[in-house]
Amino acid sequence: MTISRRHIAVASLLASGASILAQAPAFAQGGDAAAVAEAVSNLTKAMLGADKAKLDALVADQLSYGHSAGKLEDKAVFVDVIASKKTVYKSIELSNQTVSVVGNNAIVRHAWVSQSGTGDGKWNESKIGVLQVWQKQGADWKLLARQAFKP
Repeated sequence: MTISRRHIAVASLLASGASILAQAPAFAQGGDAAAVAEAVSNLTKAMLGADKAKLDALVADQLSYGHSAGKLEDKAVFVDVIASKKTVYKSIELSNQTVSVVGNNAIVRHAWVSQSGTGDGKWNESKIGVLQVWQKQGADWKLLARQAFKP
C-alpha cells in the first residue's frame, strides 16, 4: 500500500483528536453531550419533515455536507434539496451513536439506515456510517460538517 500525504494528515488529525478527547473533563460532556444528541435528533426530524426553518436553525452557515458517494453540499444546497423535496426521506434510523464533546465542538458517529426517494413512490435504502462535527454557536449546537461513508 502506498502511503500518501493524505494518509499522514488523517493519521495526525486522529492522533491529536484522541489526545484532546483523553484530556477533556468528564463533567463538560454530560449536559453538552445530551444537548448535541438532542440536536442530532432534531436534525433527523427536520429532514423527515422537510422543515426548512428547522434545517436552517440547526445547520451552520459554513456547513460541509459529504455524501457517501463523494458529493459535497454547502448549507444552501443541503437545505434546498430537502426543503424543496428533491430528496424525500420516508425513514431515517440512527444506531450505535457516540457523542464526544471537546470544548465548543462535538464529534458524533452513528450508523444510518434510511429510505429516500424523489417523491415518485420509488424508495432507495441507504446503509452508511456517518461522522458529524457539531459546533456550539452561542447557546445552540449547529452541524458544521458531516461525512458519510460506506461501511
